[in-house]
Amino acid sequence: MNISKEKVLQALSTVEDPDLKKDLVTLGMIQDLEIISDQKISFKVVLTTPACPLKELIRMNCEEALKKALGEDVEADILMTSNVTTVRNDAPLLPNVKNIIAIASGKGGVGKSTCSSNLAVALAKSGAKVGLIDADIFGPSVPTMFNVEGEQPAIKQENGKNIIIPIEQYGVKLMSIGFLTPAENAVVWRGPMASSALKQFIGDVDWGELDYLLIDLPPGTSDIHLTMVQTLPVTGAVIVTTPQKVALADATKALTMFKQAQINVPILGVVENMAYFTPAELPDNKYYIFGQGGGRKLSEKYDVTYLGEIPLVQGIRESGDSGYPAVLKEGVMAEAFSNFAEGVARQVAIRNAAASKTEVVQVKV
Repeated sequence: MNISKEKVLQALSTVEDPDLKKDLVTLGMIQDLEIISDQKISFKVVLTTPACPLKELIRMNCEEALKKALGEDVEADILMTSNVTTVRNDAPLLPNVKNIIAIASGKGGVGKSTCSSNLAVALAKSGAKVGLIDADIFGPSVPTMFNVEGEQPAIKQENGKNIIIPIEQYGVKLMSIGFLTPAENAVVWRGPMASSALKQFIGDVDWGELDYLLIDLPPGTSDIHLTMVQTLPVTGAVIVTTPQKVALADATKALTMFKQAQINVPILGVVENMAYFTPAELPDNKYYIFGQGGGRKLSEKYDVTYLGEIPLVQGIRESGDSGYPAVLKEGVMAEAFSNFAEGVARQVAIRNAAASKTEVVQVKV
């Protein structure tokens, strides 16, 4: 059988992206198609994120479709690559940052910074370009979690303006007030000063090209949150909660803040941290000491994606204290955070394909 590009594309047009619900040809995901011989072809499948959890499924579906249409002897050299999608076209601020993701919680102590740090590292591990802003001005923890305490970012001059060069660790570009103030000193600032610091982290830092810029927000709904949505068009928000009732009540406030009509930031999903306790000596046992299913019920109530459970494991706490994120290790911890990162990347791609660009919020208070 003579193989032509038209026949190959016709065969591949039967393969659907499971998330975007359209075929790969229509989505423009088939690129650099070459007919090498009567029995051999090569092409790229350009996924919407390097963290795509369905990569192998899509590859297998392509191979099956080609064999069905062109014969069992056809040989396909398929390169699975990615180009992270964005709806941030011609953005005046952070023009080379494709997606801005807010990580929020209603209350402190739910492990939001732990989730943010491991999410950033997991995305970087997958091959994405990632930055992380520690927007908790009064309680910065990113320097500790990335083992860069005491480091200070370099400064460069650009058009007569001082530009901060972010600290880089584990493939993630980092910015935190913890790099600019002594660790033992309390930051005693009024709200406008904290908001000004966040604006500086956004506008006066050389972030370069990023697929994802994560913003680890402080607890609650405060000046910092309002400054963020008034300064940047946020791609979406991730809500971190723990299972117990008091945490869920506060997480609900964070979630509904983003869903307010005048703010209207898409919710990428809810992740439940400290979902269950698993002792190291009994890795298959789960003890739901804070309750069970709270995060899933919250996601169902507001019709948003449930991004999964993160266990309460001693190793996660040790990883945070030692500055070596748990996702870089092996076992249940790394698997949970990797699945979480895949879920977030997936929801960003779905959001970019289906929803319009997020606008900067115009709120007068």
